[in-house]
Amino acid sequence: MSATDQIAGFWSPQLIAAIALNVFLQAVQIGAYGARIAGVQTGRIGTSISLFNLFVTASRFANMFYAPMLGSIADFAGRVVTRHPQLAAAEVSQFEWQMRAIVFAGTLGTLGGALLLPTFVHLFVRGVAAFERRGSIPQSLLRLGDPRVIGETLRTIKLPPLDFHVRFSLKDVPTKLLIGNILVTGIYAIGVVASYYASILRPEVARTALSASGLVNGIATISFALIVDPTSAYMVDQAVKGERPIEHIKSMVFYLALTAVLGSLLSQLILFPAAEFIAEAAKLVNHVR
Repeated sequence: MSATDQIAGFWSPQLIAAIALNVFLQAVQIGAYGARIAGVQTGRIGTSISLFNLFVTASRFANMFYAPMLGSIADFAGRVVTRHPQLAAAEVSQFEWQMRAIVFAGTLGTLGGALLLPTFVHLFVRGVAAFERRGSIPQSLLRLGDPRVIGETLRTIKLPPLDFHVRFSLKDVPTKLLIGNILVTGIYAIGVVASYYASILRPEVARTALSASGLVNGIATISFALIVDPTSAYMVDQAVKGERPIEHIKSMVFYLALTAVLGSLLSQLILFPAAEFIAEAAKLVNHVR
């Protein structure tokens, strides 16, 4: 086997699995926005938050399988870079585009979640009602297996009309909320991916780089905690108290979903700088010269 043969083809089962999982992860995270509308419609903010957390937990559970897929792809690329220096540039380039494919899959998942928001809202509203009747989240979830519930849910799945955006007013949503959401989404989308990319760019500090995704995600976490979450929660509270109409919340959720798609596209631009930032930080920690 020649050295060139050591570079595998672009596609692999691990890459396909990572792409599929990222589509699911991002769609679920956008679908969780529906909890805000459901909370206002039902007046059960606490229960809606609980169901929102359930969705987030489901996405984190899927992440347990997503991260090892990235690790497998990075392990192969790292072996090629280390054992065949003459192929390093080609392997790094291929690995970069594999990571970009995964990030783009997340964009498709974000878009899909946005288009399915009415279905997610329906599920949240049904979930709140089921919980009130049974007083148990597990028992309420079992209802999802009822053929009648499945049929009713499937009937809510339909593509929105082309002019559906005219229903939502941009002036009802704070600009800082939308800008913050673009930044948060864009950074979150590549935090983990950038750390694996950094481990290939600087194999000598690979383990440190892999543990440093928080350097990127930390910026997004702070932005989310300071800008996005408090502002959106305050608007929902106002709607529940009757201080603003539910149409404002629907507009907020629509534009949060739209800016999440824009942020996911932005992540393609910041992937390499984020990876370099992590790599340099890892070198600094290890005092590599």
